[in-house]
Amino acid sequence: MEAPTELSIAVPKGRILRPIAELFVEAGVCFPENLDETRKFIVPVPDCRLTFIVAKPADVPTYVEYGAADLGIVGKDVLMEEERDVYELLDLGIGRCRLSVIALPGWKPTIHPRVASKFPNIASRYFRERGQQVEVIRLHGNTELAPLIGLADRIVDLVETGATIRQNGLIEIEKIADITSRLIANRASYRLKNAPIQLLCDRLQEAVRSRALRVGAPAPGGKMTR
Repeated sequence: MEAPTELSIAVPKGRILRPIAELFVEAGVCFPENLDETRKFIVPVPDCRLTFIVAKPADVPTYVEYGAADLGIVGKDVLMEEERDVYELLDLGIGRCRLSVIALPGWKPTIHPRVASKFPNIASRYFRERGQQVEVIRLHGNTELAPLIGLADRIVDLVETGATIRQNGLIEIEKIADITSRLIANRASYRLKNAPIQLLCDRLQEAVRSRALRVGAPAPGGKMTR
């Protein structure tokens, strides 16, 4: 990929790295080999004038907002929770899941309802907009445990296949949002490095569209309003 200036891209560590790599390759954009196996946090690709920064998913929009990275790839759930001041450029259509309200079958509202979640801001906003007063308890993992031991009557969590909640005797009650990974940009970088960013964005968008055509599915929403 030719670009007049170098771009730094923050990518989330974990399982999503492989789908990101596959999409970049399909788009004809350089991506470091075996990035999911390296212990390095900063991986330059000099031939393509790109530098990849491997970070925790929740930290990606922070690096982008403060200019430590020009671009980032992050789940829509993180963007909804963090509400960082970044441009959302493109729906990449990968990491697809949904954010839902989950509970035990036959649950009933209590006098002092409690909701456990890794996404306290999303949960609070969701119930507040519906005129429901709930106490939101922040957990960092295994939120499915909360209803089972009486910590909370409901949880707000990501659901991919639904296997985990079924194995724990839980059900989805309401879907809050469909979630996919998004390409985001630092506001200053988008102005100063617009040409290489636009080139990268266009190539990724074409790869996303090609994927959708191959599987006969509607393409994701495409470029976002900035």
